[in-house]
Amino acid sequence: MIAGPWAAVILAGGAGRRLGGTDKPALVVGGQTLLDRAVAAADGAGAAQVVVAGPRRDTSTPVTWTREDPPGGGPLAGLSAGLAALDVAPDAVVVLAADLPRVSSVLVGRLLAGLEQNVDAVAVVDASGWVQPLVAAYRIEPLRAALDAVGDPRDRPVRALLERLRVATLPDDGGAADIDTPGDLARWRP
Repeated sequence: MIAGPWAAVILAGGAGRRLGGTDKPALVVGGQTLLDRAVAAADGAGAAQVVVAGPRRDTSTPVTWTREDPPGGGPLAGLSAGLAALDVAPDAVVVLAADLPRVSSVLVGRLLAGLEQNVDAVAVVDASGWVQPLVAAYRIEPLRAALDAVGDPRDRPVRALLERLRVATLPDDGGAADIDTPGDLARWRP
């Protein structure tokens, strides 16, 4: 568990290609946008700062906005931009995708609680064994070192960091569920 403050970086810059170019963070599921769900999960768990990497949108809670360079440069570029936009000096950062219909402050708390001294990150793993680096908590110093080792973050997956970190996993089928396709969206909308 971390002792000091932590921050959240929410990645909201994707093009939604598999959904025909739909702005996934703006999708409403259960009366709330997916972006607001991610912001509420981080804010409700006590984030010292919430940074959203992506185009500005309306949010129900104030956040810090940033963009990856170049815009559309991928999730690792978004994470790098999010870290650069931090005004606080956190001990850890929670990284969340902005297309998670079941993300919650409880899940964020569980991720942070799993950051023990012998791990650099805790990531959700689903029933199929898929480790989700976009539903994860990272110790800030090992994360920054892994980013430096990866080099240019443009068009690189966040998974490129995992091989450079000691990662513990947290089983949570619901929290890792995301909306990528029309079929995914149909499962979450009545």
